[in-house]
Amino acid sequence: MSSQLAHVSTITRIQNPPFSSSHHQQFLSQRTYIPAKVYEHPAALLLERCSSLEDLRRVLPLVFKNGLSQEHLFQTKLVSLFCRYGSVVEAARVFDAVDDKLDVLYHTMLKGYAKVPDLDKAVSFFVRMRCDDVEPVVYNFTYLLKACGDEAELGVGKEVHGLLVKSGFSLDLFAMTGLENMYAKCRQVHEARKVFDRMPERDLVSWNTMVSGYSQNGLARMALEMVALMCEENLKPSFITVVSVLPAVSALGLILIGKEIHGYAMRAGFDSLVNISTALVDMYAKCGSLNTARRIFDGMLEKNVVSWNSMIDAYVQNENPKEAMVVFQKMLDEGVKPTDVSIMGALHACADLGDLEKGRFVHRLSVELDLDRNVSVVNSLISMYCKCKDVDTAASLFGKLRTRTLVSWNAMILGFAQNGRPIEALNYFSQMRAWTVKPDTFTYVSVITALAELSVTHQAKWIHGVVMRNCLDKNVFVATALVDMYAKCGAITTARKVFDMMSERHVTTWNAMIDGYGTHGIGKAALELFEEMRKGNVKPNGVTFLSVISACSHSGLVEAGVKCFHMMKEGYSIEPSMDHYGAMVDLLGRTGLLNEAWDFIAQMPVKPAVNVYGAMLGACQIHKNVSFAEKAAERLFELNPDDGGYHVLLANIYRAASMWEKVGQVRVSMLRQGLRKTPGCSMVEIKNEVHSFFSGSTDHPSSKEIYTFLEKLMCKIKEAGYVPDTKLILGVEDDIKEQLLSSHSEKLAISFGLLNTTAGTTIHVRKNLRVCADCHNATKYISLVTGREIVVRDMQRFHHFKNGVCSCGDYW
Repeated sequence: MSSQLAHVSTITRIQNPPFSSSHHQQFLSQRTYIPAKVYEHPAALLLERCSSLEDLRRVLPLVFKNGLSQEHLFQTKLVSLFCRYGSVVEAARVFDAVDDKLDVLYHTMLKGYAKVPDLDKAVSFFVRMRCDDVEPVVYNFTYLLKACGDEAELGVGKEVHGLLVKSGFSLDLFAMTGLENMYAKCRQVHEARKVFDRMPERDLVSWNTMVSGYSQNGLARMALEMVALMCEENLKPSFITVVSVLPAVSALGLILIGKEIHGYAMRAGFDSLVNISTALVDMYAKCGSLNTARRIFDGMLEKNVVSWNSMIDAYVQNENPKEAMVVFQKMLDEGVKPTDVSIMGALHACADLGDLEKGRFVHRLSVELDLDRNVSVVNSLISMYCKCKDVDTAASLFGKLRTRTLVSWNAMILGFAQNGRPIEALNYFSQMRAWTVKPDTFTYVSVITALAELSVTHQAKWIHGVVMRNCLDKNVFVATALVDMYAKCGAITTARKVFDMMSERHVTTWNAMIDGYGTHGIGKAALELFEEMRKGNVKPNGVTFLSVISACSHSGLVEAGVKCFHMMKEGYSIEPSMDHYGAMVDLLGRTGLLNEAWDFIAQMPVKPAVNVYGAMLGACQIHKNVSFAEKAAERLFELNPDDGGYHVLLANIYRAASMWEKVGQVRVSMLRQGLRKTPGCSMVEIKNEVHSFFSGSTDHPSSKEIYTFLEKLMCKIKEAGYVPDTKLILGVEDDIKEQLLSSHSEKLAISFGLLNTTAGTTIHVRKNLRVCADCHNATKYISLVTGREIVVRDMQRFHHFKNGVCSCGDYW
């Protein structure tokens, strides 16, 4: 392409003097050779009335039948209309069939190629024009400039710039404005400004182009400064100026300036224009004034699909997906045809709601609208299904994608990571690299999230090394993910080192570190970090307070936890969510304040959800309180009758109280309802391979060696003082009870780890459920007799066992 334009440059320099206004007049006057009767022909009138490609194809036979295809008017009109309706191939057929081509026909055909846009064909056709001795007009160059739409086409744009100068158009206002726009689109806004500054005269279009260029390239303050300079030059901003500058106001969150611009638009009479009203809706929503955005939207006399999309996006971005779906449904009810942007906004809302049924409805709608092949829509579908916990459907959609973008890979990797399938997330990451798709920041954050779920220290160190080699370890999002990952891998000290090395910290960074301390049972450190955060510039949010209250709960710091709960509302105007209420019940209940916990539930201003009663039931198990357990279980069975875990928890509470008849009743109830206990599973990583164990399983290739080693280990810890808690097992003899207890998944995983590592190596085990009391007690003794440190991460927290003691202080 470059060589073609270089050849044209030579032709232009040798054969043609600078273009003058007389050439332009000649170009326009070519129409005068067409007889007046041609204009009056019915076919000419029909062509003027064509509004689609189908209309044009119906009129075409009439043109040929009446022998009008040789008339220059019809030739040019047909080429122009075919190009306008996107069929450049048919336009080229008409063009190639003409023997005696006027220059205007060349200009029209070039415009068509540029409009598609097909830059390669546009440049090739421009070369053909020059070889056919067609003299270029200024519009030819601006057509080519319009076809240059991104950074990849910048080189061609620069060559066209050179041709413009050599052809004598360096002072042409229209040409220079087109050049300015090209540089802005190619993200070379500094070059656009150079062109602007060199222009001997500037009109409103050239100023607006510069304002839009700054705004679209993320230089919001420069866009605002440009408008100010414009006003100093006594140029009155047009509605295009207003539309161009409002996104800059949104980016900076300057609602006061936004209101001033809104006032100007009203005084100028622009506020009735649909584009202005839509831009105002977007600006107010992004500046946090959602109610004002909605008032403007509701007051619009005319709405286009962009207006609806802006309102849907406004609710999604302001974390109100329910209202976003209400607006989307209203849009459908009013007969507005959704675009790909509408569908993506609705899918985002469904994902945030976790509403799989509505998500499937939007999916069906996308198929009806023939948008299901749009890669951006499919990416949104993948993300929606993943967030709605239907990751298999997401994987199916991904597999059918012909063109997989980086966003597609990222959505799948994160989807697997967030749905408890970290191995598959890592497999997709490996496939992505095999396909030579370059990972970005989001990719690494997703992979780190998967490894946090996997909780394997070796893999954590590997990905840390990868991001360091790619110079991304200073990125605040990646570094925050690393803090969270190390904390979830049991390496809380390393997590703090990464945290301390960060030069920039977001609220999520502080939350990750505070939550890490909490899950490791280091509540005092969590409180100290929270106080440090409050003294700085980062404002705590709802997640911060949830992490602090949970940390207090895990460490028995009741007074501090209650203080934080009240501080959240009184000091920071944050309304407690259901998660906060659940954390408070857990805080009070764990320490044995069951009456206070139940009173707290009774006084809640909202109806308690499953997590609140679940926390109460868990506290009742710790403190063996049957009365409150039955009350909490009754509510839980009403709210979530399909969860067998709560039935098992109640049965364990009855068992601890030796209420065997009640235990039997719960078991019978579970059988009738078809409810099952989630099987316990423990994982341990040995030599870069994760090994999974289920209670009593013999599927592992080393099962014989494991059970032999475990039998000897159990004898050693009994000698050290361990006594099996056989009360946890019912209906069998005591020796069988001991066998069943010794084959719990934690003990199998720990035994395998001890068998396959050298002395002094820390054993890391991951459990999908809460560690049982017997395994917790046994692991303390195992750490004592083996001299090993054992780190167990269960569904709630970390347990660091060393020298016969657990970091939780038997409080978990």
